[in-house]
Amino acid sequence: MSLFGKIFGEKNKKPQVTTQGALQDIASMEDMLIKKQEFISKQIEESIATARKHATTNKRLALKALKEKKVYEKNFEQIEGILNTIHHQKSSLENASLHSEVFGVLTSTSAALKNINKGMDVDKVHDIMEDIAESQEVTNEITQAISNPSGLLNDIDEDELLKELEEMQEEDINEKLLDVGTIPTSSVTDKLPDAPKDKPKAKAKTKEDDDMAELEAWASS
Repeated sequence: MSLFGKIFGEKNKKPQVTTQGALQDIASMEDMLIKKQEFISKQIEESIATARKHATTNKRLALKALKEKKVYEKNFEQIEGILNTIHHQKSSLENASLHSEVFGVLTSTSAALKNINKGMDVDKVHDIMEDIAESQEVTNEITQAISNPSGLLNDIDEDELLKELEEMQEEDINEKLLDVGTIPTSSVTDKLPDAPKDKPKAKAKTKEDDDMAELEAWASS
C-alpha cells in the first residue's frame, strides 16, 4: 500500500466502538425516538379534533383528518417497536458488558492462583505439617515434665512431717497456757482511776435561785 493509501486508509478506518460509547448512542437514539412519539401524539390529537370539527359540516376534510390520524398512529406503532428493540439491545449490551467484566476478574483470579500454587508442592506441605505435629508433641512432653516435679517429693516422709506438725501445735498450746497464768496486782491497780483530790466547788447561784428564795419568803409572811 502506498503512503497516500495508508494515510487515507487511516482516515477512513472506523474507530473501535466501546461498550460505554454504544450505550451512549443507544441512549441518544432512545431520547430522539421518544420526542418523535410525543410529536406524533400531538398530531394524532389535532387530526381527531379536525375530524370532529368538520364531521357534520365538511365530510371531505373530516375523512382526510381521519386518514392522517391513521398514518400517524401507524408511525407511532413503528417507533414503539423500534424502542422495544433498542431496549432489548441495551439490556443485552449491559449483560454482555457485565459478563465480560466477570470473565476478566475470573481470568485474573485464576492466573493469580496458579502463580501462588506454582511455588508450593503438596508432598512438601504434608511433610511440613508432619514435622510441625512432631515438634508440637515433643514440646508438650517437655512442658508436662517440667510442670510436674513429682520426683522431688518422693523422698519426703509424710510421718515425719506429721510428727513435726504435732510438736508445733503442742508448743503453741503451751505458750497460750503461760499467757493465761496469774495476772500481777500492779497491772490491776494501774488500771484503776485516781481519786479526786480537790473538793467539789459550790454551785454558783443563778437568777432563778434568787427568784425562788424571794417567792418562799413571800409565801411564809
